[in-house]
Amino acid sequence: MSEYRSSAGPRTVFIGKAICRLAASAPWAWPLISGSVGRFFDRAAAGWDERTAAGSAAHLATLAAGLDALDLKPERVLDLGCGTGAGTLFLAREFPSAGIRGLDLSEEMVSQAQSKIGLDPDARVSFRVGDASKLPFADRSFDLVTQVNMPIFFGEISRVLRPGGGVIIATSHGESTPFSTPEKLVRRKLSSHGFAPVHAGAAGQGTWIAAKLEESG
Repeated sequence: MSEYRSSAGPRTVFIGKAICRLAASAPWAWPLISGSVGRFFDRAAAGWDERTAAGSAAHLATLAAGLDALDLKPERVLDLGCGTGAGTLFLAREFPSAGIRGLDLSEEMVSQAQSKIGLDPDARVSFRVGDASKLPFADRSFDLVTQVNMPIFFGEISRVLRPGGGVIIATSHGESTPFSTPEKLVRRKLSSHGFAPVHAGAAGQGTWIAAKLEESG
């Protein structure tokens, strides 16, 4: 669910933001709505790239800005809410030696993302269906976690990141992005989960927040 069109109506924006607030503040309630969210994006998958300009410079601007702020050279990267894979493949180009994993709740989105992978005998880039509230990865599996336009599960992000690893949370249309979480809430949650310092900014039509998980000891 990595992108959404800027022309979303007020009702969609309201519902999307409410879902994101719920995920951030009461992640235990997510299973009550996750099925509906997944089905929504399954229905939206057809023609997604054309409607959202996924993969364009504007689409990738916030992700690129967050990478600049973190200045990391990760070996393993996780792109949450990967959608049709535009952001995931951008990360693969940025870090040609890293293993890149894309995960999304929608089977239809993941199917489209997988179709974009060419010959990759080493399986450096792979996509899978999964729930960001209960990631199918071991503790400290990644050096970088990214997500664009989706609910945030802070506990899971901090669990799968290695100390010193980074997170980028981005929107493509700032306050008008349906699936977005208020910056003040994001900052507070990141701080409570051991991320510092927190950087934020704007790029293209969207916004980004980036932080590193503090080193233990």
